Amino acid sequence: MRISKESIVKRFLRYVSLETTSDPSSEETPSSDKEWDLAHLLCFELRAMGLAASVDDHCYVTATIPAVGMTSQPVIGLIAHIDTSPDASGRDVKPRIVHYEGGEIPLDEAGTTTLTPQKFPELIQYVGQELIVTDGTTLLGADDKAGVAAIMELANHLTTHPEIAHGEIRIGFTPDEEIGRGASLFDVEGFAADFAYTVDGGAVGELQYENFNAASATIHCHGLNVHPGDAKGKMINAMRLAMDFDSALPGQRPSTTEGREGFYHLTAMSGTVEEAELEYILRDFDSEALEERKDTLLRTAAAINSRYDEERITVTVHDQYRNMLECLLYRMEIVDHAAEAMKRLGIEPITSPIRGGTDGATLSHRGLPCPNLFAGGLNFHGIYEYLPIPSLVMAAETLLEIVTTEVRS
Repeated sequence: MRISKESIVKRFLRYVSLETTSDPSSEETPSSDKEWDLAHLLCFELRAMGLAASVDDHCYVTATIPAVGMTSQPVIGLIAHIDTSPDASGRDVKPRIVHYEGGEIPLDEAGTTTLTPQKFPELIQYVGQELIVTDGTTLLGADDKAGVAAIMELANHLTTHPEIAHGEIRIGFTPDEEIGRGASLFDVEGFAADFAYTVDGGAVGELQYENFNAASATIHCHGLNVHPGDAKGKMINAMRLAMDFDSALPGQRPSTTEGREGFYHLTAMSGTVEEAELEYILRDFDSEALEERKDTLLRTAAAINSRYDEERITVTVHDQYRNMLECLLYRMEIVDHAAEAMKRLGIEPITSPIRGGTDGATLSHRGLPCPNLFAGGLNFHGIYEYLPIPSLVMAAETLLEIVTTEVRS
């Protein structure tokens, strides 16, 4: 291996020590001031490597690695996001390294929280490897600090080995990917790459150029509260309206779908008798099917409202991101270049669609073709997240192979 295991692991552990949880309730970019800490650290480290690097007013970090020898090659961008998911705590992350010999891995000191192959069968694939795991109270942050570490270690390797020929490389780190806004203020024109890769995937070999079309929806239910002793024929319980609404939706949920099947996902609910609210995300690979899901929400609300003399349920829908396949279908040489790099390293590319999204989806639709590459982590967004160290090293090795090989049109 050309990439230093010790260096990239130390780098990853340094990055996850900083809390960078994005905040879906904020309208600002970045959504959380905590993201600035990692952005400034990355900019400092890039400059210490002798690279031109900057952080803009919205926490986007960019840098350039000048070409060496391969000056006629396309400019390749490498992008990862610095925020972590608000689905689990990212505060005071205490990662530790274990040598996995099979069976269960106790995460907390009491051993009551365990990472097991019974819950996560893919764990068996990593017997004999070193894994970075959590302490059972927070997420790890491999999504996407593994991608950040891989890109940064590549930059370190190239700047300390000036004899290695490569084309010009543009580096980009984004805030707020986890809340669907990571690429919204990204300066595509200023980034000036011919194409790019996000390094935001999971297991070794993942190479993705298709993702969900995505939307979010807020369902507001307005009830009528009176004293329960005198409520007959008068009270309208907003929480029951919400329950009726959810029960009326088709049964396509994340837990019942796979492959290219879309879903409705209830992500939050709150309420009283007077007011209640449901939060959903809608996902589908087909854009027309996503529109049908939006219409289903509106029809469901209308059906319930028809039972009352005034509107009791309102639906607000926001589009989030689109399937990047619409753009990459005409630029498959970018995908092929990454696939060939993996094969030279003995990696079999896994090209299944992303049942989620990346900054690359938005960037592709904004004119920067951007497939997604593996970063090595698994079980994102929760306390069972882990990162096999050989996978992290291989992510950086793959980037090195991509940027040092001639791109064929």
